[in-house]
Amino acid sequence: MKKEEALSLYRKLVLIRQAEEKIRQEYLKDEMKTPVHLGIGAEGISVGVCHCLPAGSRTFGTYRNHALYLTVTGDVDGFFAELYGKLLGPGKGKAGSMHLSAPECGLMATSAVVGTTIPVAVGAALAEAYKGTSGTVVVFFGDGAMEEGVFWESLNFACLKHLRVLFVCEDNGLAIHAHAGGRRGFRSILEAVAAFDCYHAGGDGSDVPAVIRCTRRVLHRMSEQPKPAFLHFSYLRFLEHVGPKEDFDVGYRRRPSREESARLDPVLRFEKELLRIGCTLDDLEAVRTAVKEQVRHGVEAAQNAPFASPMELYTDVLA
Repeated sequence: MKKEEALSLYRKLVLIRQAEEKIRQEYLKDEMKTPVHLGIGAEGISVGVCHCLPAGSRTFGTYRNHALYLTVTGDVDGFFAELYGKLLGPGKGKAGSMHLSAPECGLMATSAVVGTTIPVAVGAALAEAYKGTSGTVVVFFGDGAMEEGVFWESLNFACLKHLRVLFVCEDNGLAIHAHAGGRRGFRSILEAVAAFDCYHAGGDGSDVPAVIRCTRRVLHRMSEQPKPAFLHFSYLRFLEHVGPKEDFDVGYRRRPSREESARLDPVLRFEKELLRIGCTLDDLEAVRTAVKEQVRHGVEAAQNAPFASPMELYTDVLA
C-alpha cells in the first residue's frame, strides 16, 4: 500500500472515530433527539470494503451506519445536521441517526429494522441483471440479521439467480446483550453460508489491510464468474448497543484488557501499519488535527442550522 493511499484510508478511519467521540461528548446535552448506535471498533470494515468498490457501486446498511455514511460521503456537516434534526441534514432532520442515506453517492438506504435492507439490496442486484448491466451492490448487516428468515431467503435467491451482490456481515457476536451461542443453531456463520453457491471469506474486521485483501479477492472472482459473495468480519463493539456509554459493568460481557483493546482497535492498529510503511508521527498528527477541525465545524454548523418548518412533515411521504 502506497503512503498516499494509506493516509487517505487513515483520514476516513479518524473521521469516523472523531465524529463518534464527538457524539459521545455532546449527546448527554440532550440536543440530539435521535437514538445513536455507535460503531467504535467497526470502522475498519466499512472503510476497507468501500475502498475496493468500483465507481457507481450501490450500498445498503443497517442502523449502526455512521461509518458507512461517512466513508461513502465524507459529509460531516450533513451528518451532524441530521443528528441534530436540522433541515440541512440528508433527511432534512426527519431520518435521524438510523436512516441515513445519500443516493447521489450510492448509499441507497439504511434502516432501524434488522435485516430489512438485505432483500432490497438483492432487488437492486436483480435490476442490474435484468438490465444487463454489471453494477456492484453491497449490503452491510450485523450478525443478528442472520437469524432473520429474510436473510436466508435473500441469499438463496441471489445464489439461484447468480446476482452480483456482496453480503457483508459485521459480526460483534452480540444481539444487544445476547451472545451468539445462545442464538444460533448452526456451528459457524461461514460453515452455514458455505452450503450456498456463493463465494465466501472472512477475517478480522479490525485489520484494515486484511479487509481490503479479502474484499478485493471476492470482487475479482465475482467479476470473472458472476454470483454472490459473502464476507464475514468480526469486531469488538466497544460501547453499549445504543447510546454513548460503555456497558462492561452490566455483567453480560467482560471488559477487554488494555492489550486486547489495542489489538482490536482498527485506528490504533492501522497507525502501526502507517508507521511501518514510512509515514511519520507528524503525518498522522496532521490528519488528526485537520479532522478535528472538520468535526468541530460540523457540530457548530449543525447547532446553528434551522429546523425544518412544520410543513416539512408533509413532504417525502409515500402512501
